[in-house]
Amino acid sequence: MEVSMPLPQIYVEKTLAIIKPDIVDKEEEIRDIILRSGFTIVQRRKLHLSPEHCSNFYVEQYGKMFFPNLTAYMSSGPLVAMILARHNAISYWKELLGPSNSLVAKETHPDSLRAIYGTDELRNALHGSKDFAASEREIRFMFPAVIIEPIPIGQAAKDYLNLYVTPTLLQGLTELCKQKPADPYGWLADWLLKNNPNKPKLKHFPVAEET
Repeated sequence: MEVSMPLPQIYVEKTLAIIKPDIVDKEEEIRDIILRSGFTIVQRRKLHLSPEHCSNFYVEQYGKMFFPNLTAYMSSGPLVAMILARHNAISYWKELLGPSNSLVAKETHPDSLRAIYGTDELRNALHGSKDFAASEREIRFMFPAVIIEPIPIGQAAKDYLNLYVTPTLLQGLTELCKQKPADPYGWLADWLLKNNPNKPKLKHFPVAEET
């Protein structure tokens, strides 16, 4: 008797990034830095939050002295929210950002994004989720329709590759060695497209012409 097992899945860590209102005009160069740092921008949206929405987003800071100034700053104009994905996305994005106080960042981490684009402790240019739980909550807040994946499981990724990728790839590499094409990368890409075992089987139905 065969036991059916759930199909393994590959998960990629995600984090929320925000380009704050005072540097929205720098979005293009910041996005270029993000992409060159190995991130994928999964989703992006530009929006203008009300003070009430800002209060809800920063609810963990409620009651602190800077809270009114923070909500006023974040609702002062449009901002850009992005879901970033890559291996260790949360910690790597935090490392790129540098210290939360831009004045400190300019002294201790002069190449960090907050040192380059930030002004002071409040106007620190960019936001990043502090941990996995915060990332989940903040992504749901900014992108309500997004499905948050569970925590990555290393063995699941290996199982997926062994089951669905490696057999076909080995066949393709074997054929590549036999054929020895002038452009091995292009040849292999074409071979994989033609021999994809999961390629959808399309059914063509006659289309009646309108009269």
